Amino acid sequence: MNVENTQVQMRKGILEFCILHVISRGEVYASDMLEELTQVKIMVVEGTLYPLLTRLRKAGLVDYKWVESKSGPPRKYYTLTPDGKEFLAMLNTTWEELVGSTQSIIKVNGKAKTKARKTKKSVVAETSKK
Repeated sequence: MNVENTQVQMRKGILEFCILHVISRGEVYASDMLEELTQVKIMVVEGTLYPLLTRLRKAGLVDYKWVESKSGPPRKYYTLTPDGKEFLAMLNTTWEELVGSTQSIIKVNGKAKTKARKTKKSVVAETSKK
């Protein structure tokens, strides 16, 4: 199994959530979103962003306005709609639950490894005493 494929799928799973968070800060241009998401290693493929923005707009979660540019064609600036803000609030709740659940699982694994090391050390110590 290829770890890179799993990592890509994990990033894809949180991409929409991250995009909504970036847009929630205020009007944002798509290339600025792309730059930020690429910098934090959430997304590196431009072809993924625009279809997702279109889907979010059709779902009524984001809207955009055209703004004239001094250095080229007009640009679309995205904002969250009221429905988008409500949707993001629900996703935030889900995110917190997922983080808590994941951390609980990881902590149990960490405790199990620590316990296994202690058990192994005590077995080795008992064996060396004999």
